[in-house]
Amino acid sequence: MEKTIAIEGGKSCAPIRPHQPSSDIPLPKYLEQTYWWAYVHPNSVRVFERQWLVNLILWGNFAMLRDAALAEMGSPIKGRVLQVACVYGDFSQHVARRLGPGAHLDVVDVAPVQLENLTGKVKDYPNVALHHQDSTALGFDDHSYDQTVVFFLLHEQPEDVRRKTIAEAIRVTRPGGKVIFVDYHGPRRSNPFRYVMKPVLTWLEPFAMDLWRQELPAFMPDSVRPEQLQSEFYFGGLYQKVVLTV
Repeated sequence: MEKTIAIEGGKSCAPIRPHQPSSDIPLPKYLEQTYWWAYVHPNSVRVFERQWLVNLILWGNFAMLRDAALAEMGSPIKGRVLQVACVYGDFSQHVARRLGPGAHLDVVDVAPVQLENLTGKVKDYPNVALHHQDSTALGFDDHSYDQTVVFFLLHEQPEDVRRKTIAEAIRVTRPGGKVIFVDYHGPRRSNPFRYVMKPVLTWLEPFAMDLWRQELPAFMPDSVRPEQLQSEFYFGGLYQKVVLTV
């Protein structure tokens, strides 16, 4: 059963207990084995939840990439929006601030400690709700959302998990709606950061190299057509934004 944090009037209703994760939503093995240091251990939040550090990790590009996603979502953002996975930094707050009248943001994450952290960041936004869910098996009906955003999640997932996450993001988005992906990409050979980032990612984030070897659409369902996709690349090709119109 999903556990939800509904943020209403700046207060949390029916909060989940992050130190007691739901038994039917276990932490994925890849998350425990590969990313325990970044997303699972309680100390990870205390270390990484710093705007300057998140920006440094992305070589000063966090705000640009955040704003590129926001620009796709519109101003104000209308309808129902799903954010797949919590994000260190102020991404979710910026989405919440742009929500128009009657618009609503849902955020899902499989790691309770991440939901607990995000609760404090969005507690003042009455139209935001947090859900303890796995990105590969979302508990929402087909076509539930006008827009879905996946911000720097896919590079952290093994290929089979990544494919399921993408398929689920598409499934819950209505026809004519957008699925917005922002993530790593294989940089141009002339980009000096290519030679810095390759050993770093290979060591710390090994699944990210999949996105260097293949374009992101390669992991999408066969039903996705090229004309549904728009791609933009940033910082010498190290980062990408792919927008799928469902």
